[in-house]
Amino acid sequence: MNGLSSRQRSALRAMAHGLDPVVLVGKAGVTAAVLREVDEALAARELIKIRLAGDRDEREAAADAIACRARAEVAGRIGRVAILYRRHPDPARRTIELPPD
Repeated sequence: MNGLSSRQRSALRAMAHGLDPVVLVGKAGVTAAVLREVDEALAARELIKIRLAGDRDEREAAADAIACRARAEVAGRIGRVAILYRRHPDPARRTIELPPD
């Protein structure tokens, strides 16, 4: 992805406010099953929350690793929750309109 501007990240965080985490990353960390679930959730919704286990550094590294492998952007982190966004490749199926940079 090209990266999100601070304005776009802010808009995504606001949209994600009412969402519940759809993927839980446990003690096993970033596994193939976790990546598959994240990929499926992003394909269906574009914007998701994931709940991460571990200490602060582990959570940050896990969120970055998941985003990289899922070709997504981390829109924000709040405690144990990370917000991920990946624009749908099909314009007809996009549900989120981001503000301009």
